Amino acid sequence: MGILSTILGSGDVISKGLGLIDSMHTSDTEMIEAKTAAKTNLLSAYAPFKVAQRYLALIFGFTFVGSYLMVLTLFFLGRDVTQVQALITSFKIDWIMLSIVGFYFGGGAFEGVMARKSEAKK
Repeated sequence: MGILSTILGSGDVISKGLGLIDSMHTSDTEMIEAKTAAKTNLLSAYAPFKVAQRYLALIFGFTFVGSYLMVLTLFFLGRDVTQVQALITSFKIDWIMLSIVGFYFGGGAFEGVMARKSEAKK
């Protein structure tokens, strides 16, 4: 008897075998839990990117609005704004801001359109 227990392990070989078979089969509930956990992990991994994206949008947004207000103020004060406009043009602040706003809001709009299309197919 001692030799059999050494060869087969302890008496719970059958229960370990059934546990192994059970772990190989994934039920619907386990599949839903795994998908939910994967989505949660993806969102938490994506969170630092969203924070950095907001900081960049704020930094360039304040720069763009500040430049706009500076040119507007100088114009109404009767000052020459060509140098300021040339500086703004050389830094391409308008294209940078357009790109940032496009990516920032365009991603959410694209996700919304795709979500509506997937709901319409159901």
